[in-house]
Amino acid sequence: MAGIEIRGLTKSYKMESGTLQVLRGIELTLPEGEITVVLGKSGCGKTTLLRLVGGLEEPENGEIRFPGEQKTAFVFQEPRLMPWLNVRDNIEFGQKKNQRNREDTARIIHTVGLDGFEKSKPHQLSGGMQQRTALARALAYRPSFIMMDEPFAALDHFTRESMQQELLRVRRETDASILFVTHSIDEALTLADRIILISEGVVSAEYRLPQKQPRDILCDELIAVRRAIVSALEKPNDSTPV
Repeated sequence: MAGIEIRGLTKSYKMESGTLQVLRGIELTLPEGEITVVLGKSGCGKTTLLRLVGGLEEPENGEIRFPGEQKTAFVFQEPRLMPWLNVRDNIEFGQKKNQRNREDTARIIHTVGLDGFEKSKPHQLSGGMQQRTALARALAYRPSFIMMDEPFAALDHFTRESMQQELLRVRRETDASILFVTHSIDEALTLADRIILISEGVVSAEYRLPQKQPRDILCDELIAVRRAIVSALEKPNDSTPV
């Protein structure tokens, strides 16, 4: 399936103590119509990879090949909503105001389960509803890929599980292509079509997960995947300044 091709991607940052090499020649394909979850230790380069693919940063070397015209949208850990705008206006922020967009917004509001809250301001919403609004804003942009950087990390356990299921439902209804960054193994096992493990600046392992949803992450198959991931993550990380 066509998607984003990443070849030889490298990225480092200048620090007082030297150069921090974050990515060291990433080779990766992000298929369309799938949820690709990037998993790894803190500081391994997960968010850097997402920002590079989304065009928020420039790579030092390598290339990112898009199949035709690509539009990317972001959902961050914080909803980043405009506090003076209501739900509908936050979703439509930056979009042309016309009848078609109004109809699209109404459909998206229904898709993410925000019917009846169109005129609510962000401070009137729960954390989960704010993240639904952020997801709706991303969908309204009609992106080819949605980049999600630990979007549920700040939510409580039960809201986080609810939003994970909400994302899977939205993905089924929209066939969205998603690059999702997390440090939670459980979240990766719940959401991913494929898990990409980043270690020492390279893709150290890939895991294809069963298509059936919802998944029982305590089944024997996924317990085996969990054990493999934990074993891989226990290896020392050598991303130090040089």
